[in-house]
Amino acid sequence: MKNSILHNIEAEQALLGASILDNSVIDYIPDTFCSYHFAAEIHIKIYEAICKIRDAGSVADPITITAKLKGDELFQKAGGEKYLLDLVDSVIGLTNAADYAKIIYDLYLRRQIIEISDKTISRTQNLDPEEKAEDIIESTEKDLYDLVNGVTDKGRLVAFSSALTESIDAASAAFKRDSRISGVTSGFKLIDKWLGGLHKSDLLVIAGRPSMGKTAFATNIAFNAAKAKLENKEEGDGVVFFSLEMSAEQLATRILASESGIPSDSIRRGEIPKDAFDKFVTISQELENLELYIDDTPNITVSQIRNKARKLKRQKNIGLIVIDYLQLIESGGARRNSENRVQEISEITRALKGVAKELDVPVLALSQLSRAVEQRDDKKPQLSDLRESGSIEQDADVVMFVFREEYYKARKEPNEGTVEHDKWRTEMEQIYNRAEIIIAKQRHGPIGTVKLFFDGRLTRFGNLQE
Repeated sequence: MKNSILHNIEAEQALLGASILDNSVIDYIPDTFCSYHFAAEIHIKIYEAICKIRDAGSVADPITITAKLKGDELFQKAGGEKYLLDLVDSVIGLTNAADYAKIIYDLYLRRQIIEISDKTISRTQNLDPEEKAEDIIESTEKDLYDLVNGVTDKGRLVAFSSALTESIDAASAAFKRDSRISGVTSGFKLIDKWLGGLHKSDLLVIAGRPSMGKTAFATNIAFNAAKAKLENKEEGDGVVFFSLEMSAEQLATRILASESGIPSDSIRRGEIPKDAFDKFVTISQELENLELYIDDTPNITVSQIRNKARKLKRQKNIGLIVIDYLQLIESGGARRNSENRVQEISEITRALKGVAKELDVPVLALSQLSRAVEQRDDKKPQLSDLRESGSIEQDADVVMFVFREEYYKARKEPNEGTVEHDKWRTEMEQIYNRAEIIIAKQRHGPIGTVKLFFDGRLTRFGNLQE
């Protein structure tokens, strides 16, 4: 038995004895407890036999367990049915079973920590030229994260019945909510209607040309999700925002501007109307309680994003990751040419999809579009416009484009006093403060276009009245 000092045979025997004496004891053991948490292999086999017999609708007692383990050499060596009877005879009471399980589980974790430490030391001392120290740190942190969250090689296989139950539970949760969404809310009614919210394990990409408002849109979504959580709405959740382009202070100012109605440039200059200052202070105090965490580390790598998100998931149980933006993420290796960068972006998007699945949260990543859009008469973006696309389209579960026709039309103003100018002004009135969110790809649903309100002064998107 490895790390034999870190086990408590008496606690294991007491738990098994209580479970045999009264099978219902198992119902009071934490759901995280598994057979492999026992240190003694014979105890693993006995516990599994009890669970299988009980799942089959029978009573697990010394006779049925002996029949189940008949022919097992380890069971016979331990004493067979007599060992089971001894376990039952040693039971003092049934009420402490859950406490025994906690002791066994804690010792299991300690044994696993030692194994992870031994593996880390071995890899570190190996000095493999193909393996960087950062790789060892990342691998060790993943092992520890998986350990804390109950992920093991024995637990990766999911029965269809379990997956089906999760699917039904998600549908039931959506049905019971007034919003009719099963994922994290975007804060925009039609977006949530089309997507059903931002779903766990999904990689969502928001793309657009500069000045279209993609950062503002992502910031609004992050704020809306965190605000819904603050208001105790089921579709709300904590958010971590990785901002590779803007500072945390700039993002916070944008959110404050959006909520207070005072432009961010005025806030930075301290030009706040006296009659609005009290409201401004009140709003800023309310926003302090948001579960919105901003990381503005420059030149961050996808490995660092994974590790930081993993830590926040464990400590704060965040439910949404936002990244602005994809092309600024460093791969961690040397960048040689544009062709190599395409490959790097492909690896990054695959890694981000892996983060979404590992942490079971939606990952919302912003992306640039190529200049090909500017060279067309029709400026509406297409999937082929994704810059350094590689596998962006392939790996993303959802791709949305932010498009504002007003931006392009405003730059084509004809001379005043002409018929063309009158026509231009009429067209501008129709598209003023309007934005289109083009859902160009959705793995789980339809594609289409959602129209939103957009206030450029406050970098704020909003729902349009139906």
